[in-house]
Amino acid sequence: MLRQAVQFGYDEGVRAGQADRQDHWRFAYNDSLAYQEGAFGYAAGYVDLPEYRYYFREGFRRGYEDGYYGRYRYGSEGGGTFSILGNILDQILNFRHL
Repeated sequence: MLRQAVQFGYDEGVRAGQADRQDHWRFAYNDSLAYQEGAFGYAAGYVDLPEYRYYFREGFRRGYEDGYYGRYRYGSEGGGTFSILGNILDQILNFRHL
């Protein structure tokens, strides 16, 4: 579930970053409603919502940066979806549990 949270966050973040860039808005991932709520894809019973939000937001922040700057530093695009790189995902998941 935590991997899914990061992945959902990354995908949503890329889309939000692209939209802000196209609209000529300033870089501000934390102004996004999706980032603030941090619950996209959440299913109760697997992990607590605050923990899910942490991982979603970590993915979102990186995705937003990639989308806003039009690059793929943290992930890749394929078939209309955006995926965070495995080594970045592992870093996020391992960092919190140290």
